[in-house]
Amino acid sequence: MMYGVVLFHTTAAAMQAEKVLSKAGLKVKLIPTPREFSSDCGIALRFEWEQRAQVESLLACKKVDTASLRQM
Repeated sequence: MMYGVVLFHTTAAAMQAEKVLSKAGLKVKLIPTPREFSSDCGIALRFEWEQRAQVESLLACKKVDTASLRQM
């Protein structure tokens, strides 16, 4: 299975994203930011890559501040 990660500027944004996506029924998990991706925040959010469009849409709709979205 392929995963994606959302990178954030702040821990608060990572926690907000987890709450938004979990409430929507998506399987997500907070993880340490992978070393190959640099970020201001040490926490990233892992999700199933097939759900990328939903993740992007929900985070944009709820105005969650993200740094980037990457495939793992």
